[in-house]
Amino acid sequence: MLPIDERAIRASFLNASRKEASVMTLPPAFDELDFDRLDFVGWRDPKMPKRAYVVTQEDDGTSVGLLLQQAERRSTMRAQCSWCDDVTLRNDVQLFTARKTGPAGRNGDALGVLICANFGCSENVRVLPPLAYEGYDRETARELRILRLQEHVQGFIRELRG
Repeated sequence: MLPIDERAIRASFLNASRKEASVMTLPPAFDELDFDRLDFVGWRDPKMPKRAYVVTQEDDGTSVGLLLQQAERRSTMRAQCSWCDDVTLRNDVQLFTARKTGPAGRNGDALGVLICANFGCSENVRVLPPLAYEGYDRETARELRILRLQEHVQGFIRELRG
C-alpha cells in the first residue's frame, strides 16, 4: 500500500457522509504505520467503539475507505476471517456490516463480513506458514496468501458498490 495522508483518508470513503468522515478519529500512531507491510489500514474509532474504518487502495493507487459497524452480538463459535482466511492464529473474529453505496445504501442495504477484530490480516498473511509436506514452498504460499487477502478486500468493495 502506498503512504496516504489524513486528507486523502477522509476523502476516500465510499459509504460515509462527509460529516461521518470529518468526525472520524485516525488510527493510533498513524504517522508510524509501515505502509509497505499493509494491504489495508483498519481501526476502531475510540470515540465510537462500535464503529470501525478500513482504507485500502485500488490497483490504480486510488484510496478507498469503508465505514464499518460492529455487530451487536458476538458469535459463540470460533469463526474464520473472510479476508485473511486465518485458521492457525487465535485471533478474535468479529462480524462487521457496511452500508452499500448509492440508492441501495440510502435504502438501508448493507453487507456483512467476518474480519479479524484487531484488523491484523496484513500481519497474519505475512507469517510464514508451517511446512505442509516435503518440498512445500512456504515463500510462495505466503505470497499467495497476500494476494488472496488483497482479492478478498477488493471483492468486498466491489460488492458494496453493487
